[in-house]
Amino acid sequence: QVQLVESGGGLVQAGGSLRLSCAASGSIFSINAMGWYRQAPGKQRELVARILSGGSTNYADSVKGRFTISRDGAKNTVYLQMNSLKPEDTAVYYCNADVTSYSGGSYTANYWGQGTQVTVSS
Repeated sequence: QVQLVESGGGLVQAGGSLRLSCAASGSIFSINAMGWYRQAPGKQRELVARILSGGSTNYADSVKGRFTISRDGAKNTVYLQMNSLKPEDTAVYYCNADVTSYSGGSYTANYWGQGTQVTVSS
């Protein structure tokens, strides 16, 4: 089993910055991808940014140029640096990871964190 623990959410004024962190722990053989999703009230959960094990990244159009995803492989941790925040960035942000574990044989599963609230005031 794998656990994802997020931190770094909070309340910030428009134009400000926040940095989210997500640490993975547990039965990890390799992490194939990690990413951040968000869900605003009344809306569907959407991809914000994702980073593959090789380092390639992809972003939602709405955050390109403002958000940066990075990872520390040694710490099994992914970060989301959020700059120039807008009120429309307000949402619960969820960490997501595709993890290969080994227990008598390898298997890959997808995991979610518990979510962290980001609120941007105008």
